Amino acid sequence: MGRGTGAVSPSVISAVSSGAHPSNSAAIGLLDTAGESGLTFRALAERLATGPGAIYWHVAGKDELLGAATDAVVAGAMTAGTADTTPQDAIRTLALGAFDDHPWIGAQLTRAPGQSPMMRVFEHIGRQVQALGVPAADQFTVVSALWSYILGVAGQNAANARSAPPDMDRAEFLGAVSVVWANLDPDEYAFTRSVAGQLREHDDREEFLAGIDLILTGITAGR
Repeated sequence: MGRGTGAVSPSVISAVSSGAHPSNSAAIGLLDTAGESGLTFRALAERLATGPGAIYWHVAGKDELLGAATDAVVAGAMTAGTADTTPQDAIRTLALGAFDDHPWIGAQLTRAPGQSPMMRVFEHIGRQVQALGVPAADQFTVVSALWSYILGVAGQNAANARSAPPDMDRAEFLGAVSVVWANLDPDEYAFTRSVAGQLREHDDREEFLAGIDLILTGITAGR
């Protein structure tokens, strides 16, 4: 059936990346909407209007399929809007394109930290940090801080999506949680009570970028 070579071959990329951009592919679409558990060969075959056997011919198993999907999204995020952009914007674009739009990638990269998609992300962030003029002795720490923040927020967003009741939208879910926060003990949770309203009204993407900007501001301020 599958070849089982362990490498992400061009035929596998073709099988999971049928659109002009990776986000249009059937496999990535399933991961975005249903998560890793929703990516099955049967579901993918239905989206591609083919039989599961045709996919098995190109893909040895689900791990290889996940690897190909991760590779395609990371490659697209690193090349999106790279012309005539600042290092700061390149980092923001990567963060939004890969981890905000596709939060499932964070879990995939942590499972195989030494493999090519993760290393390409690390390399891409590292080159932007170098372009910002960060001293060589500080570059690893700065890149690690950015990488940890992006990966952590992506994982948290994915966990939040899984924990929300299926019949409740985001606004309802945050509204319910904010009510809980607002009714916490006023002495023990004074700060948490004070930001309960902000929890209900905040924009995840804006908060995500604000955190990246805090790190980038610290980098440039220290030069």
